Amino acid sequence: MSNTAFFAPERLIMDQFIIRSYQLDDAPKLNAAANSSYKHLKAFMPWAKPHQTEEEALAIVRRFRGRYLLSEEFVLGIFSPDNQICLGGTGYHLRNGELSNRSAEIGMWIRASHAGQGLGTEVLIALLSWGFEVWPWERLTWRCDGRNIASCRTAEKAGMQLEGVLRGDHRNADGVRIDTYCYGALKSDWELPAKN
Repeated sequence: MSNTAFFAPERLIMDQFIIRSYQLDDAPKLNAAANSSYKHLKAFMPWAKPHQTEEEALAIVRRFRGRYLLSEEFVLGIFSPDNQICLGGTGYHLRNGELSNRSAEIGMWIRASHAGQGLGTEVLIALLSWGFEVWPWERLTWRCDGRNIASCRTAEKAGMQLEGVLRGDHRNADGVRIDTYCYGALKSDWELPAKN
């Protein structure tokens, strides 16, 4: 499967949220979510900054949209059912090779005002189902900082398997070496419950 032959699905509509590709007019929504969540995100998301400008948010959204249309990276926003509030961000990232490998890494962050309420687990379950049923994925992975207990629990509650721990995998902003927890799910495993 070549990138040029693949047209990525644009949205998944659920009762409590919408997962969809970013559009240019989403920049103010993304900006509000990221800025209001800085203290919540800064420990585990190196890209978080305290005062992102609207121009920076627009540049980010333009890049997300362009790469999505080119099937180079599939960054998605999580929005409220009325589409007015950005609840966080997620996506299928091609960190394990090209699209033809049929493997992607799911990343996610949840807006501080909505964190700790089960939204992340619901979104991850939706992404796994959508990814294996509609997208071409045969393997989906999730990596997180070992200190991020909430992220580990999200993967486990969604049914992903802990496949390993990369000890001292990278340095954080303070220069401390951090372990990375690696979770995975295979399409063949995901389909098993439906067969029984």
